[in-house]
Amino acid sequence: MPPTGSSPVDNLDDDTYPAYTMGRAAELLGTTPAFLRALGEHRLITPLRSEGGHRRYSRYQLRIAARARELVDAGTPIEAACRIVILEDQLEEARRINEQLRTQGDESQPKTSA
Repeated sequence: MPPTGSSPVDNLDDDTYPAYTMGRAAELLGTTPAFLRALGEHRLITPLRSEGGHRRYSRYQLRIAARARELVDAGTPIEAACRIVILEDQLEEARRINEQLRTQGDESQPKTSA
C-alpha cells in the first residue's frame, strides 16, 4: 500500500500510514478490537484494509481513537464521543487554516514606515 517510489523507511514518519493491526492498535490503546470496530461503525475512523481484508490503523487514527476512549471512559456515550471528536478535529483544522491565511495575509501587506 505504500505510494509508488517510497520505501518502507519513508513510512515511519508518515502519520497516515496504516501500520498497526487491529490487535496491536487495541493493545496500544488499552481497549478491545470491538471498541475499534464500534468507532468504525460510528464513522469516526475508517481503517484501511490489507490485501487479506484485515484492518490497519494509522498513528493519526490511533490518536483519534484514544480521544474517543477518554470521553467514553468519562461516561460519554460512544455516539456522542464520536461526534465530539469529529467536531474537535474540524475545529483544529479550521484554526490551522485560519492561521495559515492570516500569515499569508500578513506577508502580502505592504510594509509602511512610521
